[in-house]
Amino acid sequence: MRGKIFLITSALALSILSVPQAEALGFTRTPSTVWFHTYASGETTKNSAAADVKASEVPKSANLETKSKFIVTYNGFPDDAKVAFQAAVDIWSDLFQSSVPIRINATWGRQASLVLGSTRPDFFYKNFIGAPARDLNYATALANALAGKDLDPARPDIIMTINSRSPFYTGTDGKPSPRTYDLESVVMHEIAHGLGFLTLASYDPFFGYGSIEDPTPFDAFAQLADGRRLMDLSSPSLELGGSLTAPLYWAGAIGVAANNGIKPLLYTPATYEGGSSVSHLDEKTFSQSATDAAMTPNLDAGEVFRSPGPITLGMLDDMRTKPGAGIPVGLPEAPRNVKAIIGDKSAIITFDPPANYRAAQVTSYLVTASFGGQSAEVTDSPALITGLKNGSTYSFKVVARNQLGQSPTEPSNAISPEAGWRTTVIDGIADGKYISTNIYKSQPIIAYADSKNGDVKVATFNGKAWVLTTVDGNGTLNGKTTNNVAGDISLCVTGTGTKQTLNLFYPDLVNKDLRYAEFNGKTWKYEVVDGDAPTIQNYSEKIRVRTASDVSVTNACAVTPSGLQVFYRDESQGVLLGAVRSADTWIYELIDGDRATDGRSTGDVGFHLQAAVVAKKVYVFYDSILTVNQNSEATQGEVRLATRSTIYPEDWVFQTVAAAGGAVAVSGYNVAISVVGNRVFGSWYSASGITLPHANKINWAVISNSDPVVSASSDSYGTPTGALAIDDKELLFGCEERLCKISKLDQSAHLVSNAKLNLKSDAVWITINKVRYALTSVNAKLTLLKP
Repeated sequence: MRGKIFLITSALALSILSVPQAEALGFTRTPSTVWFHTYASGETTKNSAAADVKASEVPKSANLETKSKFIVTYNGFPDDAKVAFQAAVDIWSDLFQSSVPIRINATWGRQASLVLGSTRPDFFYKNFIGAPARDLNYATALANALAGKDLDPARPDIIMTINSRSPFYTGTDGKPSPRTYDLESVVMHEIAHGLGFLTLASYDPFFGYGSIEDPTPFDAFAQLADGRRLMDLSSPSLELGGSLTAPLYWAGAIGVAANNGIKPLLYTPATYEGGSSVSHLDEKTFSQSATDAAMTPNLDAGEVFRSPGPITLGMLDDMRTKPGAGIPVGLPEAPRNVKAIIGDKSAIITFDPPANYRAAQVTSYLVTASFGGQSAEVTDSPALITGLKNGSTYSFKVVARNQLGQSPTEPSNAISPEAGWRTTVIDGIADGKYISTNIYKSQPIIAYADSKNGDVKVATFNGKAWVLTTVDGNGTLNGKTTNNVAGDISLCVTGTGTKQTLNLFYPDLVNKDLRYAEFNGKTWKYEVVDGDAPTIQNYSEKIRVRTASDVSVTNACAVTPSGLQVFYRDESQGVLLGAVRSADTWIYELIDGDRATDGRSTGDVGFHLQAAVVAKKVYVFYDSILTVNQNSEATQGEVRLATRSTIYPEDWVFQTVAAAGGAVAVSGYNVAISVVGNRVFGSWYSASGITLPHANKINWAVISNSDPVVSASSDSYGTPTGALAIDDKELLFGCEERLCKISKLDQSAHLVSNAKLNLKSDAVWITINKVRYALTSVNAKLTLLKP
């Protein structure tokens, strides 16, 4: 599986996200699978081609800058067709407002005879920052425009195919012959679909059922004659199916105003047409309009338009606003899957909405503690209940409310809140999102990220206090950089006694390089290890050299008697690379991800990566994704171990520590490793097929002995995700975006920190003056925690 798979990185890093659930991935996304079409009517326009230019071209703005920038990738297009396509793009760039470039992947290919063009968004995004309504699915380009950022820079926004078999007129003067179809008009129409002029409703012609599982803002503004919103009908249902072939109207204020105060009628023929019904203006009402014919479903030969029309533009503007509430039908049913999660003098209550939440138009949820009177009213899950007493037992009741009343109550499980650990801040300026620790001159040392300033720092302990030093990211002296270097970090120590050297590896997040800083006790020296070559070296090449790949994602270093080694993910090709220090140069190697022989894998490897050493033997522990779904979420993944006692590439021995199979669909999400005596402990998360894309188990084993895997559930502490660390007694793990610990002896869990952690934050065990602490980022500060 070669090639860069950006969202998988996010997915694994954040509980195999809903990427994306990419903003620490608060949003989710759904792949677009339905195409929306322009059909050839088979008729010739009644007026002459020259006189029948509908919705005449909007005058160019006097401003030099357009409202948006479209970037088109052409696949197989003739040059004259590119000109017509670009003409339509230029018109839209003056009409559609977006600070984010809109990327169209356009193909000139064969389609069904009456289809002139077909389009779909690449994805639909929900719950992103800037979304007018959290529960609606916005087409990629519209979502990016609302978010003010590209939610997935690796992918196009609009996918379009133009039928190469159609008799197109490719001129831009608006004068096609009566037997040809104006290509610029077709592209004008299709871009509107790509921007979000569409429904995600579906219809079962055999049973007559209609469904809307993931409504779009278009669905939220589409209304029945009685004023109910299309998206609020029960799904699936015969009522919804009937509504898809009955009159539907646009209810958005801007679109209605553009139609002289009358709700525009949508296209809903008696026989449902997939990719056409609902997602157009009504053919009979608007096909002869001088201004608004562009978004009717059929195009006549010789018909021309040079603007989508004021109604279409008004409808797209409506979709940038929050839809009005629908009309509630009956009382809500009870909320589902109510669960209470332990907090410090608090509880987190999660739940799913009632089965009829759309039809009932649920406005809020009331969560009440079983005693004490504590309650919270929220519009969505989860709810935080504070003011509880640690050690007391509580359960909670949840009801859903609408304008007509409230649902039956649904109880939760019982929990007992407990206190988190005491905290000591080491660095109140730096967040310590990424952390690596070691022992330097008999005292603990911490390397950590300062995400706010884009720096890498170290904290050295002098026996009484911490001394903080900024290592890189804040200058150019002696090979430093001012680029953002606050990424994944690994820290190794070479030498013995007083002649020890610090070896620090970290990324250049601007140039996507792997950097190296060396401290000899007096001065720092800097260089780039890899990523700064002129070209990307193909994974299949056996003799390895520097590469231009993105090597800024993960890294882990190790020191053996053979020398200093560093291992890192090649994000551009999904393989695991390595470099060995020899004198003042680096010798490069490819470790895994390139083939299915010699115990290796063709999985996408190294999203999470750690290394350890026992005597001469190095252990490299990492995850591997084998398959993904359409949403770039892992559906099969494993945890792997590579070992060797030399520095020679041919000496690597590979094993799969945790494979997919049985109740386990994906192992990975994060990995941790530690050495106690001669034993190497490893830990990771895993998910069942039922809980995907979220993990549900915490796993560990003595990986140096191939011991059986032990698995535990976090139960009342929430979904395991993010931070992970292991020693001989306990594991630290992320729990519902907080920090918890679990005992390896009896698998009992406890809360460590109630503060919300960044989902990518590290956590480690560290011993200071013989006292054991947890170390992580708490409230964006590098913090020690102890009971």
